[in-house]
Amino acid sequence: MSERYAYTDTERRLTLISVMIVFLLSAVSQTIVATAMPRIIAELHGLKLYAWATTAYLLSSTVMVPIWGKLGDLYGRKIILLIGMAIFMTGSCLSGLAGELGTLPLLGGGMTQLIIFRAIQGLGGGALFTTAFAILADLFPPRERARFQGLFGSMFGIASVVGPVIGGFFTDHGTVTLFGHVVQGWRWVFYVNVPLALIALFMVLTQMPTTPHRGTGKVDVLGAGLIMVIFIPLLLVMTWGGRDHAWTSPLILSLVSLSILGAVAFVFVERTVWDPILPLELFKNRTFVTANTAALVYSMAFMGVATFLPLYMQLGQGVGATKSGLVMLALMGGMIASSTINGQFVTRTGHFKPFMIGGGAVFLLGLCLLATIGPDTSTFDLAWRLAITGIGLGPGQSLFGLAVQNAAPPHQIGVTTSSSQFVRQIGGAMGVALFGAIVTSSLAGELSKQSPAGAARHLDIGDLQGMALAQHPRNGAAQPPMTVEAAKDARILKVSFSTAVVHGIIVSVTLMVAGFACMLLIPAAPLRERDHADAETNEEKAAEAA
Repeated sequence: MSERYAYTDTERRLTLISVMIVFLLSAVSQTIVATAMPRIIAELHGLKLYAWATTAYLLSSTVMVPIWGKLGDLYGRKIILLIGMAIFMTGSCLSGLAGELGTLPLLGGGMTQLIIFRAIQGLGGGALFTTAFAILADLFPPRERARFQGLFGSMFGIASVVGPVIGGFFTDHGTVTLFGHVVQGWRWVFYVNVPLALIALFMVLTQMPTTPHRGTGKVDVLGAGLIMVIFIPLLLVMTWGGRDHAWTSPLILSLVSLSILGAVAFVFVERTVWDPILPLELFKNRTFVTANTAALVYSMAFMGVATFLPLYMQLGQGVGATKSGLVMLALMGGMIASSTINGQFVTRTGHFKPFMIGGGAVFLLGLCLLATIGPDTSTFDLAWRLAITGIGLGPGQSLFGLAVQNAAPPHQIGVTTSSSQFVRQIGGAMGVALFGAIVTSSLAGELSKQSPAGAARHLDIGDLQGMALAQHPRNGAAQPPMTVEAAKDARILKVSFSTAVVHGIIVSVTLMVAGFACMLLIPAAPLRERDHADAETNEEKAAEAA
């Protein structure tokens, strides 16, 4: 019998609580900073570097996901989780201190310090997500695990709503004087992670049993390095392309070339090394390939829409940032409810594919409905469309990873779990970059159609965000009355931007059609009720069922 079944119910329950705290900590850390960034930029004088504060965290956390997964297989989840939490707390504390001591040797000014410290925070953050899901896989068999992973998907939705609210509250009202020293409110956005992390650290140390490490061998250092060579340039291309540098610029083309060369070298190394960080044999597993491909496309379709709809509401509909955030609650509410309910049904039935397909179909329907919005769409009409989209999103928050875990041998749970999380993060970054490129390109074309003067205007995402903030002053100051000409220009921008966003959504619909086709190809293997069931047997059952 598997070692998993030696754990008591109390150990499982306390470990689950510990992992949920860790997961919430990781999820909130990704959403809490956005509302504080305008104030951080102003106080650290970092307008030119503002994008790097987010990019640094994304780069370090994303490229480390498969590495942490492999380390968990080799040395056990608990020790890796503790190391990740320690790094994360250190990065959080340092990020809160950025600029307090002025310009520092090697670290530079406040904004440069923040970028470096956010990268450190991301190194630890990459361990929290992937290890949390891998620990669930260690403690519960796939069928029982489904309801908990649905719950974790709900928590991510909660963090998406709560994080910006907490960030805005501390930024606006958190400035205090301690021992004669003024601590700016935005710094608490990072410091607030520490007490939550300490609680999680205490719970993990005292309540979580030491899960067995099922892998053997040593760390594939060269393979880990090549993962960074592949994906750091790729993420930089998605961050800079079409915004800071033209897609055909020498820098972008060089980064793409470096990423391709890294991929070729990675395949060669992983075929020859004795203990690869990502075993290429996994790509012979049909579930591994199809589920991760579907997850990649799913994330691309979702993240682009979720990122730009608040901006659409502010520029295309003329509503304030607070109201746009409240409308997005419809999306998150649908996702939370659907994720939780689907997890329960999957556990009861032992089958994930019908719920995955159903969720994908509803998500596709929601995207099609969103493609019909315009500058005169009411808040209510947008909200119910978002609710339907969120209901479709719910199953995708957990079932792709569950399918991959169900098909994997026990000694590769860490690397398969991390691969699923990794492709979702990469897909999200690609979706945001692709959607942004489509919106800005389409906007330029629409402006040139609407007004001859618009042909000379090139607006990037930063310009659009600045215009949204200017329309709704934070201090509530009254806006001077518009001239007739200004009102006409504002209407042209409103219509043009709404049309550009719809063009982006149409591309997301196309992506989701491809993602839905990938879902249909995922083998419909029943969820294992015991850990030691062999993954290959499930593949054979799925082939017979197909």
